[in-house]
Amino acid sequence: MTSIAESLKKVRSEIEKACAESNRSKEEICLLAVSKTRSVEEVAELARLGQRAFGENYLQEALDKIDALVSLNLDWHFIGPIQSNKTKAIAEQFAWVHSVDRLKIAQRFSAQRPHYADDLNICLQVNISREESKSGCLPEEALDLAKQIAVLPKIRLRGLMAIPEATDDIELQKERFRQVRALFEEIKQEVPGLDTLSMGMSGDLDAAIEEGATIVRVGTALFGPRNYNRSF
Repeated sequence: MTSIAESLKKVRSEIEKACAESNRSKEEICLLAVSKTRSVEEVAELARLGQRAFGENYLQEALDKIDALVSLNLDWHFIGPIQSNKTKAIAEQFAWVHSVDRLKIAQRFSAQRPHYADDLNICLQVNISREESKSGCLPEEALDLAKQIAVLPKIRLRGLMAIPEATDDIELQKERFRQVRALFEEIKQEVPGLDTLSMGMSGDLDAAIEEGATIVRVGTALFGPRNYNRSF
């Protein structure tokens, strides 16, 4: 069985290789370790190896880990679907939210972010492949939504997040990422200061980096297959 240390080394090496092939610096890329369904012990082990940013999809599971690992001062990102009744806890406990797809949610984060905390970093989730089963605003809605969100207090709009439809067609994969990048550049013309493209996962991070990703969300390649039946 591959150890977490070996897996982290392999993922970092893959990121470096993708950056070299795209003429980018590895310093431009943030590796976000997707730790949903993973134990506190697994997260702590990865943190001891120098990983700081962790992404969670399920709020209560995430809050338990944040509490258990508070002494490690980790950087927590919420990346799952957002229910209105969960925004307060997310606003209070996370540094980043990648899955904002409507104004109401952004307004709640703005109102509920504690006054003593830094602004909450958020990414606007775009449903670039127009999948009915996925969250995210449609591409043609993104600019207006970004402009409305960008002026809200206590939050900082950083950029876009997307999860293109899975495909074995490498060129289609790259084309989807290019579409996200083009939309990002379009929005940036009217909403200055955007600097983040959260896209690419274990199976497609090479293509995502080639097309401009600044955050890649990796779970399986770091931790191995998930067990959704485990308790926390």
